[in-house]
Amino acid sequence: MEQAYGAGKAGGTFDPLTFFQQPQTILRLVSWIFSIVIFGCIANEGYTNHPEVEQEFCIFNRNQNACNYGVGMGALAFLCCAAFLALDVYFPQISSVKDRKKAVLADIGASAFWSFMWFVGFCFLANQWQVAKPEDNPLNEGGDAARAAITFSFFSIFTWAGQAFLGYQRYTLGSSSSLFSQDYTDPSQDPAAAPSTDPEYTGYNADVEASYDGTGGGYQSQN
Repeated sequence: MEQAYGAGKAGGTFDPLTFFQQPQTILRLVSWIFSIVIFGCIANEGYTNHPEVEQEFCIFNRNQNACNYGVGMGALAFLCCAAFLALDVYFPQISSVKDRKKAVLADIGASAFWSFMWFVGFCFLANQWQVAKPEDNPLNEGGDAARAAITFSFFSIFTWAGQAFLGYQRYTLGSSSSLFSQDYTDPSQDPAAAPSTDPEYTGYNADVEASYDGTGGGYQSQN
């Protein structure tokens, strides 16, 4: 089957079962779930207060930046996963190989970026949780949520790195493929490839052939 950057020619039918069985789709869904868990854990249970103080503070060593980082990255990663899932659905309908190449490069760049950001987030949250003072949270509220956020931040490093690796495989496959030219466009969407509207040649005229005398003198008179 002819393919470019991991997908066949544009115009094929969408198969949901095949789509959700693809490793890249599975990793995106897993990363999507991880981002929800991280966001939910910190947003719901990442803030507590001392029994004698009404003001709430972040359970990560009272560092508001740590909670903001986890909540912000979780929300943005959720949106990014949703956007690339939508792109994966639309990707087989992209007829231009150049546009497919841009989409794959964007996937590689975004996935590598998020893998790095979750590495930073894991180190940041783990450090702030480690140095948090027990007296700041004597009831140990939100401890499970904090550990869950740290754990899933760690796992997210590898799910996004896996997406970057699969994207690089698609890029390598597309750039070495000889089945598609870099300027390939689906004929159904290329105006230059539309059938000609000029009158078709219908064959020789028997009357004209009969009027030719065959002696090199030209055509005989019909009169």
